[in-house]
Amino acid sequence: MDPRCVDYLVTEAERLAFERDGFFVLEDVLPDDLVEELIPAVDAADAEYRRAENIEPDKRTNLLDFIGKDDIFLELLDWYKTIPKVWGLMNWNINLYHSHMIVTPPAGPGKSLEQDGLGLGWHQDSGRLNMDFETDPRPMVSLKVAFFLSDASEPGRGNFTAVPGSQRSNTFPGEDRKQMPESAVQASVPKGGAVIFDRRVWHSSSNNYWDEPRRTLFYGYSYRW
Repeated sequence: MDPRCVDYLVTEAERLAFERDGFFVLEDVLPDDLVEELIPAVDAADAEYRRAENIEPDKRTNLLDFIGKDDIFLELLDWYKTIPKVWGLMNWNINLYHSHMIVTPPAGPGKSLEQDGLGLGWHQDSGRLNMDFETDPRPMVSLKVAFFLSDASEPGRGNFTAVPGSQRSNTFPGEDRKQMPESAVQASVPKGGAVIFDRRVWHSSSNNYWDEPRRTLFYGYSYRW
């Protein structure tokens, strides 16, 4: 493990934000040169997936278990700026249980946030697991680190969208899972940044009205048991 991890332990402010909101944003997580190496690997895996599943070029994709598609993806598994945050919020007895890659192409000419909306689909992660737990709220059990390889520092760029504090309830805090609750936010994440979030927080992908694809890599960590 990279010894620089000890310089990036979870801070008390981050811990409080995670407990309060269910997520927090980290900036300057990945260096520019690594981002530029990751982008072609993402594009190659995405292109292969689109061909295999006959997915149109302008549609959002969600490729599960991408971790084995290219060796470069393994570098982020225990990335020195994020893994100490993960073990600080959970503990050491964890493993990678899930990975998925979301690529959201630009919506295209004539499309706009005002006309088409955000394209939301609110959910909590680990659906099968949620059916087995009987408490409200359910235990955390897992969290995810989402690495952003494109700039989502402004709304409407395929931002990670969440309802702060909603991890404390099994019930969606709104009337329509395709609409934006009043308390929801679009997280501002710069290129090379990351979001660390509780799997229980109600969240969604969103449409991308920028001129570049939104490329995000999700690493899910859970307890070994």
